[in-house]
Amino acid sequence: MFKRSTLRTFDAFSKTEEDVRIRTRTGGIIALLCCLVTIFLLINEWLNFSQVVSKPELVVDKDRQLKLQLDTDIVFPSVPCDMLSLDIMDSAGEIQLDLLESGFTKTRLDQKGQALGSSSLQVSKENDDPRDENYCGACYGARDQSKNNELPKEERVCCQTCNDVRRAYLEANWAFFDGKNIEQCEMEGYVERVNQQLNEGCRVQGKALLNRIQGTLHFAPGVAFQHPRGHFHDLSLYQKTPSLNFNHIINHLSFGEPVEPNARVRGASVSTAPLDGRQVFPERDTHMHQFSYFTKIVPTRYEYLDKMVVETAQFSATYHDRPLHGGADHDHPTTFHSKGGFPGLFILFEMSPLKVINREQHAQTWSSFVLNCITSIGGVLAVGTVLDKITYRAQRTIWGKKSV
Repeated sequence: MFKRSTLRTFDAFSKTEEDVRIRTRTGGIIALLCCLVTIFLLINEWLNFSQVVSKPELVVDKDRQLKLQLDTDIVFPSVPCDMLSLDIMDSAGEIQLDLLESGFTKTRLDQKGQALGSSSLQVSKENDDPRDENYCGACYGARDQSKNNELPKEERVCCQTCNDVRRAYLEANWAFFDGKNIEQCEMEGYVERVNQQLNEGCRVQGKALLNRIQGTLHFAPGVAFQHPRGHFHDLSLYQKTPSLNFNHIINHLSFGEPVEPNARVRGASVSTAPLDGRQVFPERDTHMHQFSYFTKIVPTRYEYLDKMVVETAQFSATYHDRPLHGGADHDHPTTFHSKGGFPGLFILFEMSPLKVINREQHAQTWSSFVLNCITSIGGVLAVGTVLDKITYRAQRTIWGKKSV
């Protein structure tokens, strides 16, 4: 066993006798300052410990088979609701036509932007009109009806409603305009309603699901239809009305579920809707004009401390517009635009193969908090001791030794 004298040699905390200690006024001031600094540092450590941060992690996206939600709220001040359509097409060949007729709300707006009520392209149903049960509406040459007299009633080629005639015109690649002089459209009030709304605007709100691949969603005038040569819209009435254009206000556009507006990643604000509040009203004529946004979408997941998980997406967008008649650019005469296409608002999206995962966590662990507190206290005491020795020796040097 070690003797007491042997153990004393290992004592790193040597003591001084109380009788030989000297207390000074300066030492008291330094001690009080050390206490204040220590309290301040401990409070700061506690605040850091209680702070919640979100740190990002970049991984390969393994959820590409899942659908991505699109959320839109866009105002078109110079396009009536009855003329507006929304289609979504992607590189897999999937096409969603006339989305504004299902899952979206269209609100009619007057020239001052005030709401007038909801709108729909749907016309009166056949059962709403008191017609003869043997009635067979004319298709006005869009479909072959020459053999109707030789066929039984159920096999006849008929266009019973205005919508039937319009579809027949689309299949024949004919311009429908406003349906004037077409009996079915006149009876259902379609012609009168369309012409009354030509000076109105439209606000579109709704949600849709997208495949996580490259694609395009576009707002365009007229009914959309597929043709062996491609995707087309009936632009006849739009081209006939030069006051119409696709100037727009994007109240909201996002991909994925909504996140907390104050979500942060390492202290930097993150926005999943960078186009919100954007207004596009060029001074030049934009009747036959195409507006495009090229968006790069990065799937993003937020994992919160309360175990809630939000699947959303961040994106960046590049804006471009061009006249459909082609020719030199309005602002840059040396730049030329190609000719063709159809007017509207196009949003081209491309998905990133990577995903950002933001996990919420405390800024410090318990062990880090305790260690930082001990370090702060020890550091302040060490600095205070050195400062006290320096000031004491300076005073002794200036004042001299105390006379006996």
